[in-house]
Amino acid sequence: MTASAAINTLIDLEPRLSHGIESSDYLQLEIVADAEGQSGDVRDVLAIRSLQKWEIGISAKNNHRAVKHSRLSRDIDFGEKWLNSPCSAKYFSEIKNIFDQLHEFKVNSKSTKKWSSLPNYHETVYLPILNAFKSEMLRIFELHPDDTACNLVNYLIGNQDFYKVIKGRNKVEIEAYNLHGTLNQSFNNIKPLYNTKKIKLPDKLIDISLVKNSKTTLIVTLNEGWQISFRIHNASSRIEPSLKFDINLVSSPNAMFKHTLSVSN
Repeated sequence: MTASAAINTLIDLEPRLSHGIESSDYLQLEIVADAEGQSGDVRDVLAIRSLQKWEIGISAKNNHRAVKHSRLSRDIDFGEKWLNSPCSAKYFSEIKNIFDQLHEFKVNSKSTKKWSSLPNYHETVYLPILNAFKSEMLRIFELHPDDTACNLVNYLIGNQDFYKVIKGRNKVEIEAYNLHGTLNQSFNNIKPLYNTKKIKLPDKLIDISLVKNSKTTLIVTLNEGWQISFRIHNASSRIEPSLKFDINLVSSPNAMFKHTLSVSN
């Protein structure tokens, strides 16, 4: 029922899904390899009409809205990977001792030591890592003020336009990430039933700050209506020398198309 509702709405948004030029104008569906996500393509499924040189992508989510689950470690250069600007030696120096200690805990316990055995790890691990991450983000934004905000959203949201389909309890949500203007095209004289405007990428940082009374979550606020939360956490109950971010959009541009359908299970 959820899939049917989503497909019907996507057909209303994209007439080419149900209209071909001729009988040989096949609609192909392809699953996107997970490896593509590492290079910034977050789409899970592609709908392609080769004869029309047209495709759209869909990102499917089941009961969650996270945009990324990126990691930090003593070796991961998030600046290079996310923002096209390498992290500084100072950043790696600030985080090294913490991740080295986590590595020792893992090795000495033969991967059995748990986070719950560490007293106050939110204060001794999470918070200093978050502060180092925040300082390095601010440094890169200051170094490249014109590009970093856009690079960050392209990394987190994806470098290709796509529709996000989110299955929830008794509902399905569809969002159009029409960042480059490739979605919502007419087919000859057949126009989409709904209009999805091209939305603006940010080009300025407004603020980076910890959520009040939180030792785990940073909020990055950019212009054009973009606001992103970064919640740091351990991905396993056992100690590992890396930490994971649960990254979510807190807000997005008002022009973004969002459509919610009620469905019965």
